[in-house]
Amino acid sequence: MLKMLVGACALSLAASALAQDTMITPPQLSLEHQESLRQSVGVSSRSISNILRDAHRNPEQTLAFFAVQPDHTVVEVWPGAGWYTEILAPLLREEGLLIAAHFDPDSEVEFFRNSRERYQRLLTQRPRVYDRVQLAMLDYDPAHSIAEPASADRVLTFRNVHNWLAAGMDETRAVFDKFHAVLKPGGMLGIVEHRARPGTSLEDMISSGYVTEELVIELAEQAGFSLVSRSAVNQNPQDSTDHPAGVWTLPPTLRLGDENRSHYLAIGESDRMTLLFVKTDDTD
Repeated sequence: MLKMLVGACALSLAASALAQDTMITPPQLSLEHQESLRQSVGVSSRSISNILRDAHRNPEQTLAFFAVQPDHTVVEVWPGAGWYTEILAPLLREEGLLIAAHFDPDSEVEFFRNSRERYQRLLTQRPRVYDRVQLAMLDYDPAHSIAEPASADRVLTFRNVHNWLAAGMDETRAVFDKFHAVLKPGGMLGIVEHRARPGTSLEDMISSGYVTEELVIELAEQAGFSLVSRSAVNQNPQDSTDHPAGVWTLPPTLRLGDENRSHYLAIGESDRMTLLFVKTDDTD
């Protein structure tokens, strides 16, 4: 009996060691790359209003977790007004490449067209910073690729998954498939998203803007990604996620105007998941 127990323990330990060996180790930036990132976060071309939000968005820690290096090709998805572009463009300008996969310039949605126009104005206003940013498009048509297949080291998306879910589950899956297609083998997908409580229904996710980690991981895995690591860098324990106007109740939107404004300002920006995935399954 004792021999059987010893043998079982040995097999268990061997299996555990094998599992550890096959786990994906989260990437780490070198000291040199950390310093490059620090300088890009502190670059003088950033707007003061954006810098003031660093306390909520933690850009240096977030991009370090995603291990973005100056020589990488990075796809920033739906960059909006360019909050992260202000940091990524100078970081990647000399040795890497930033591809901004923005809205369709011919979209039927006026907000999409106006947002892209504002972003393009940002790029032209500071050519010494943004002249090498490549503008691309992300829509829901599977036939429209973001960039050359297997060309990117990183795809990064910040607070966008709830928008794709509002468009539909098929549309959301199409977006994740595009991320997989554009990444090199071993390339990584970094996601920051408003975090819903476990068990939140899809309907409530769409209406509130908060998405469960479980669903994001499921969508990524269906597209051929594996979860590498999670970070608590963008968590906010003060956020109950239960607000009258969903996540838009909180800053920076403050959709309720002056109603309980001081209360929502004290909470700060939303509680957010920060997830890193690797392209492991070549399903293209």
